[in-house]
Amino acid sequence: MEKIETLSLAKINFGLEITGLRPDGYHELRTLFQTINLSDWLVFRLRIENKIKLSGDLSAIGWDESNLIYRAALTLKQETGSQQGVEIEVKKIIPPGRGLAGGSSNAAVTLLVLNHLWDLKLPAGQLLKLGASIGADVPFFFYGGLCFGAGRGDRLEPLPGLLAGWLVLVIPDLTLSTSRVFKEYDASSPSLTSSSKESKIIQFLTRQDRSLFRQLKNDLELVAFKIYPQLAEIKQEMMQSGAELSMMTGSGSAIYGFFGDKQQAEKAVDKFKARYKVILAETVGREQYKERLLTGA
Repeated sequence: MEKIETLSLAKINFGLEITGLRPDGYHELRTLFQTINLSDWLVFRLRIENKIKLSGDLSAIGWDESNLIYRAALTLKQETGSQQGVEIEVKKIIPPGRGLAGGSSNAAVTLLVLNHLWDLKLPAGQLLKLGASIGADVPFFFYGGLCFGAGRGDRLEPLPGLLAGWLVLVIPDLTLSTSRVFKEYDASSPSLTSSSKESKIIQFLTRQDRSLFRQLKNDLELVAFKIYPQLAEIKQEMMQSGAELSMMTGSGSAIYGFFGDKQQAEKAVDKFKARYKVILAETVGREQYKERLLTGA
């Protein structure tokens, strides 16, 4: 029985600007995606039976047809007509429902691995389209490293690894529903939309000015912090701890601080760890990301 084991890495967002609402109900946005060395562990075993069997070690997650891993495997079978099966086991490390895109990462890895395990030989472009049909964040995980994202976040431009550093991730004991955050965002003042002002993300990428990096914002914070004021307090305390940038990632609820110095990051971990789950992570560049997917190291 052939078996493939691999990592599935998390991401953070360096800035997230909402620029409009699409006819399909999704939001137009601009963001910078960055992979980090926080990862789930996935094991794929080829099955002769035409079945998809999925299991994991975290009971809070549904390991059924609603899971993005299952949906990715099923989408691939429907696209190709493959009659092969697979058994997938997941060791879940990335906290779910915190804006770290663990589910989207798992889905992308599933498409990549099963394309090989089932010997389907689908081209990268076709896998990207399948990934986008599963979730807006899925296509990013075919690239990794640092990427500029536009559209739903699925129009991607890979960038050089300009933002190496350490992340202090504070994981509060609360989750934010992505649909709720965007719904309340839509109900808020139109002035919250970034389309009417010059993009800080575009300015930073154009000028390569580090002071502009420190001005990056996540538009969804304005809504999320009203729902849970505790998140704003975490962000403020992170900046007081010396972070170059602090932000909610995605639609939350994780808050990170970005540090250029590991020792300073470790001091911030010590400051938060008595009150919250805290993870110290590092940014992962594109080549390193691809190596980790291939070797599981």
